[in-house]
Amino acid sequence: MSYSWTPEGEPRGQTSPLAALAALFAVCTGVSIYVVALGGAVPVGDDRAYADSTLHRVSGELSDGGVVDPSTLDSARSAAPAGRQLNVTLTAGDRRWATGPRPPTGTRTDAASRTTSVRLGPGSVAPGRLRVEVWR
Repeated sequence: MSYSWTPEGEPRGQTSPLAALAALFAVCTGVSIYVVALGGAVPVGDDRAYADSTLHRVSGELSDGGVVDPSTLDSARSAAPAGRQLNVTLTAGDRRWATGPRPPTGTRTDAASRTTSVRLGPGSVAPGRLRVEVWR
């Protein structure tokens, strides 16, 4: 350890550059080990959730001023993620509209839904629910 002197004549300790480099190396090694361990804990694969982002795209595609017109439901199929199948269902009261194939039985699907306003006719709007199901 080297010393420097203050104007008052008292010694003041300083860290040698070698000790500072050793401390920096120890911190970087610790962070690297943490990142490697965390990376092994994250599942690898294509099990991402597609439904929430797809629902957002479908809702934007179908709604005009926050109101969904059931006659435009077929245009929502273009919002399907690449390599995925999409089913869009719109319900209002006891009425139901759907587009896209139904998921096969036993297939794991990712689904999301949100409330929306549904245009039932000229000047007639009712509360409803927009639901999407996405699968491979």
